Amino acid sequence: MNTIQKKIWLLVAIVVFIMAGIWVTLTYYNQKMQDQYNEILQRYLQMNEVSASSQQLVTSLNNYLQAPSSSRLANLETDRHELIVAQEQITNLRNNGNHFTLTNYLNLIDSLVDSSDRSVRFLNAKNNEESLNDFADATRLSTYISEMTLTLLDTELKTYDQFYRGMIKQSVELKKLGIWMLALITLLLLLFTYWFSLSITRPIHKLTQAARELSRGRFEMQIEVAANDEISFLAKTFDRMRININNLISEIQHKAQLESELQTNKLLLQESQLRSLQSQINPHFLFNTLDTLSKKAYLEGSEETSDLLASVARLLRYNLKRLDRPVTLYEEVKVLREYIAIQQTRFTERLRYVEEIDDSCLFVKIPGLTLQPMIENAVIHAVEPLEDGGTIRFRIIDGGAFVIVEIEDEGMGMTQERIAQILEEREADRQDGHSTGIGFSNVVRRLRLFYNREDVIAIESSEGRGTKVTLKLLKEREAGDYAEAVNR
Repeated sequence: MNTIQKKIWLLVAIVVFIMAGIWVTLTYYNQKMQDQYNEILQRYLQMNEVSASSQQLVTSLNNYLQAPSSSRLANLETDRHELIVAQEQITNLRNNGNHFTLTNYLNLIDSLVDSSDRSVRFLNAKNNEESLNDFADATRLSTYISEMTLTLLDTELKTYDQFYRGMIKQSVELKKLGIWMLALITLLLLLFTYWFSLSITRPIHKLTQAARELSRGRFEMQIEVAANDEISFLAKTFDRMRININNLISEIQHKAQLESELQTNKLLLQESQLRSLQSQINPHFLFNTLDTLSKKAYLEGSEETSDLLASVARLLRYNLKRLDRPVTLYEEVKVLREYIAIQQTRFTERLRYVEEIDDSCLFVKIPGLTLQPMIENAVIHAVEPLEDGGTIRFRIIDGGAFVIVEIEDEGMGMTQERIAQILEEREADRQDGHSTGIGFSNVVRRLRLFYNREDVIAIESSEGRGTKVTLKLLKEREAGDYAEAVNR
């Protein structure tokens, strides 16, 4: 959705982009002109450096000829090296305008260096006359170099005169371009601002007209705003409100017409409720009926059927106890065996049940209906889906200050995400026709409330490798109002 905030950010981005573009352009041209100025100035300085180096070389040569010494010879060598370096630098200054002059200039420098070297060699050979002649040549060459430097500088000035004029003209044109760009940008920003403000004020104007019509009781007028922002959302909500009010008025009128019919139907409904109450079965009547059927089956010689009916009756009676009342592990194990007996009748050899119980641990208190839902979960997911059935192992072990209860099956297991869902109590309790309706997460929540601890239960499982549920029960749990916690 193109919100108003995004439109504002778009306007800001356009302005910043234009300003950045202008700044980059001006900076680029300014840097370009500055680099050109520096290049020309560097040419002048390099030519002047050659002239100064040649004069310094002649001075050092004169000093050495008058009083030869190792220090003066070292100074002479230094000046000679600086002149050669300066000569190498100005070699890169060659162009079409100074090609001939610069070639002569470089030759003069070579001649000066040679004359200086010969003067020193003749002096070392005790040939003072030749040494002085070469010194005179070096002095003359140095003068020629200075004059040639002026000639080169004059040539450079003539060569770059047109460039200077072009730079001045370019600067003037750049100022004009800046003025035109400023005018163009101002015009574009004005047009964009007008469009932006219109995209906000036009829908608001339509909403104002629609509100005026609604205040006059005209609910049939449809509100349409061609936009895709918060104002459009507001207009759509306003239109839905208009439709809802219109429907509400129609519904009120319709209800007024049906009022007399509702009064008549109310009497019929009360009669139906009475008949529904009469059809409900008293749980105690159900228990008595199951006991009667169990005794009758026993008298008729159907002992297995009698035991099954008795187990069902005891299981139903236990399941209807209040869940906020704690029971002992002994009671839970007892009803668990009833449940296993019923399931073994159903699955026969497909259900294999193995238990290992330390009778000294059966005094521990536990919330009612804790073990059966866990075993039932193992039966549903680890025995029922498999053609060969499966084995469920149930253990109660003395763990010192704790009693360890383990329920292990050989089913398909579960994912870590499913385990986290159960332990975080995010499982939706399912009642799929063969479940007690006590979900696994419900058991986890009641155990944690009962013992006031989070680590009371642990689940180990992986897909295809079965599941192991471990309860870590305190023999002496912390005092707390469990019933009040469960009711909350």
